Amino acid sequence: MAALGVFLISLSVSAGLGLAPPFLGWPHSHRSLWAQPSSFPSRKALLLPPATMLGNLMLLPFLLGCLRMTSGQTFHMGKCPDPPVQEEFDVAKYLGKWYVIEKLPSNFEKSDCVQANYSRKENGKFKVVNKELLLDGTINEVEGEAFQVDPNEPARLQVKFNWFMPAAPYLVISTDYKNYSLVYSCMTFLWLFHVDYAWILSRTPQLHPETVEHLKSILQSYEIGTEQMRPTDQLNCPANM
Repeated sequence: MAALGVFLISLSVSAGLGLAPPFLGWPHSHRSLWAQPSSFPSRKALLLPPATMLGNLMLLPFLLGCLRMTSGQTFHMGKCPDPPVQEEFDVAKYLGKWYVIEKLPSNFEKSDCVQANYSRKENGKFKVVNKELLLDGTINEVEGEAFQVDPNEPARLQVKFNWFMPAAPYLVISTDYKNYSLVYSCMTFLWLFHVDYAWILSRTPQLHPETVEHLKSILQSYEIGTEQMRPTDQLNCPANM
């Protein structure tokens, strides 16, 4: 539930897609670990009038042009993968502070010291506070709300940072609660292609390289590419974060 971005916000405004993911939600960088859940179009969506269908097709050149301009993004044809999540997930053990060690993609998170803090709210949902150190040395902070959507799979959460943007999925694929967490999210565009988001989190600013590689191998086993994952600098971060 920790720290997607400017590019997606741009698409949402320019193309009217109304998309948004989970670790995003930053006012400036809009990053967060949640993305539009992958799903098949509803029956109503499948019965779009010809004019609407034509409008969607006319968006394709624009979207494909955006893909070419964002070489760091991990766009793929087809629907989002659906990896299994952590079994018997205990959200109470998951609460607290997490540091972002590596993330995918890197385009939306070029700042340092990215971290997230989760706490329980009185309404049964969870408070999400994401922080980052901007390039000018200021600390950027954004608050959101996370919630579980299926009691049978408590590791499948959704997060929402702004009332005008839809909630996005936050899938805890693997965690030991005390050291690491592997989080995945994905957004589907026009049911034709998708973009992956992933975060390797740690309870401390550093995580053993072997653990990082192991978590990457889990993503790879579900055909989620890790070549574009980039580390987050957690050194010399302000004490007041």
